[in-house]
Amino acid sequence: MGNNDQQAYDRGTSLFSPDGRIYQVEYAREAVSRGAPSVGVRTTDGVVFVAMSRPSSSLMEAESIEKLHKLDDHLGTASAGHVADARQLIDLARRQSQGNRLRYGEPVGVETLTKFVTDHIQENTQRGGTRPYGAALLIGGIDNGEPRLFAADPSGTPNEWKATVIGGGRQDIQGHLEDEWHDDLSLADGIELAVAALAAHDDEFEPSDLAVATVTEADGFRTVPVEEVEAAFEAAGLDDDDEADADGESGADDADGDESEADDEE
Repeated sequence: MGNNDQQAYDRGTSLFSPDGRIYQVEYAREAVSRGAPSVGVRTTDGVVFVAMSRPSSSLMEAESIEKLHKLDDHLGTASAGHVADARQLIDLARRQSQGNRLRYGEPVGVETLTKFVTDHIQENTQRGGTRPYGAALLIGGIDNGEPRLFAADPSGTPNEWKATVIGGGRQDIQGHLEDEWHDDLSLADGIELAVAALAAHDDEFEPSDLAVATVTEADGFRTVPVEEVEAAFEAAGLDDDDEADADGESGADDADGDESEADDEE
């Protein structure tokens, strides 16, 4: 009987277990943690989004992997977890943003939009016949001239952050952000910090494996070209190991060459 009771709490999307847990929400969080990481960084000039968008196959078109999205001219988002669930939330946020402009003639606030989306997410944790969204979002933009960054998780909880990550490798990436973030970060510094934070979890990636976007008051939502990503990649010092390995290999080759020449002379 005890096992059957446990399964009932496990399967129900709107039932608390005796210890106060909703298992389906925890499973949804686990689905997010299995996704590729996305990092958000708030800087003095705006908000930076950097997402790992590495193709799972050499036959997959890299451009078809959508991790960063424009919500409005002053708003952007990054996702992690189930792509289909994230797309539904992104479409909801876009409709709300457009509706706010039509109804009130002004852009929607970052916090206002985040709470609208998280209210919708939370409804799916207490309504029968549905399941929690298996996706998390970072929502960032400019609010009255100030950059703001929020995270929304499958429980429907909105939290404001200076820098954070959603998806896999959270412990390593968040630890790097906590150690290196400071109040005077420029936009370029923010991109470099996000790239370095991702490398703290997995350093075997190339600039082409990243999707990068910024949201500033001057330029709005902007997708960062790969040339700027490569510059941030080098500024973060991620090429040093490759160069050192290359130097070591060339040095070893030179030594082998010297030894063979010495053998020939003998």
